[in-house]
Amino acid sequence: MRTDTPRSALPARDHLLAATADAADPAGAPVLDVVVPVHNEEKDLEPCVLRLHEHLTRTFPYAFRITVADNASTDRTPQVAARLAAAMPRVRSYRLEEKGRGRALRTVWSHSDAPVLAYMDVDLSTDLNALLPLVAPLISGHSDLAIGSRLARSSRVVRGSKREFISRAYNLILRSSLAARFSDAQCGFKAIRREVAQRLLPMVEDTGWFFDTEMLVLAERAGLRIHEVPVDWVDDPDSTVHIVRTAAEDLKGVWRVGRALAVGALPLDRLARPFGDDPRDRVLKGVPGGLARQLVGFCVVGALSTLFYLALYSLFRLGVGPQLANGGALLVSAVANTAANRRLTFGVRGRGGAVRHQAQGLVVFAIGLALTSGSLAALGAASGSPSHGTELAVLIAANLAATVLRFLLFRAWVFPDRATGADGAVMGAGADRTDRGAGAAADTHHEQGNAR
Repeated sequence: MRTDTPRSALPARDHLLAATADAADPAGAPVLDVVVPVHNEEKDLEPCVLRLHEHLTRTFPYAFRITVADNASTDRTPQVAARLAAAMPRVRSYRLEEKGRGRALRTVWSHSDAPVLAYMDVDLSTDLNALLPLVAPLISGHSDLAIGSRLARSSRVVRGSKREFISRAYNLILRSSLAARFSDAQCGFKAIRREVAQRLLPMVEDTGWFFDTEMLVLAERAGLRIHEVPVDWVDDPDSTVHIVRTAAEDLKGVWRVGRALAVGALPLDRLARPFGDDPRDRVLKGVPGGLARQLVGFCVVGALSTLFYLALYSLFRLGVGPQLANGGALLVSAVANTAANRRLTFGVRGRGGAVRHQAQGLVVFAIGLALTSGSLAALGAASGSPSHGTELAVLIAANLAATVLRFLLFRAWVFPDRATGADGAVMGAGADRTDRGAGAAADTHHEQGNAR
């Protein structure tokens, strides 16, 4: 996985002012750069660009650019693109010598000077009336990414049953395996703010059709805001996409990304917005920042780990005495509890500091062990031979006391409160400490195209 991204958090989203670009000046810096990735599309390219150019000229209130990203075409596509770029000031062409839609998008987006970047398929299956609603939330500063959705309730879609089934099955796989909440990963109609792309694209490894999905999954896991637009979409019967091969590559990508997320191999904290950017981040008087969210997460993790602990205790109790059963169950559940709270409650990602956190967690475990073991010892001294139900009741009460102490120690010692960096961005205290030496250089692995 690529991790060579700048360390500091993303800046707060700003509204792009109309004064920043003159829509009537073709030579001015564009607000929107629409990329059309193509491979051997000599027939469809010119009608697509002409139609898109006419629509943007007529309806889009900001300056724009259309970029044809030709990735390794072997027909007359490069000549058509060059002719269009020469004839229309707002059109340019970009040539790459390797195939891959993701490679084309990452290369062009990484070199664009427009604050909003978009792309659409050359067949223009998506109705262009959805373009302005797609990019408006990015221009206003409301959202970080925007996608067209063919699966929204109000979308109108015309396509065959085979493609419909594959699309819905794929999105079901994403929801079940990667916990994705966006509705349509593969619609060729998306947009992103440039400052987000600069941080996000170096983390995206795929260079083909899975590029979209990987980008969206990482953005969603990082807490970025994804806006969905219902679209009208008509299937292209002449599409050259190889469905079976593309599906196989997508499934490999799902496995790769899922594994990386499971082990915390991605520095998603670098995509975080500064604290206070979201209205939900408003500071409550007298309440430390993040306390409410951490309490909820800790309670959920605590409830699950308590059930896990009680199940282990009951299992161990079948073969050993109460003290050994309590110690073994508490040790196993404490390791799991520390790992879960590290990731879910206190937002620590990556492997940096994991061993130290577990060691500190074991100290907290020892305190809990003393409380629960002492409670069992006191119960044995008081009643001699208590019933199993009485033991469980005493252990639950002791664990409640240990839980309060555990949260205080976790928050103040193991995972300290968030600290504000020098640039004003609020960073997680447990943010991936293995990345402290990471440079702020942009991704040097991007493929270089030849600007026409």
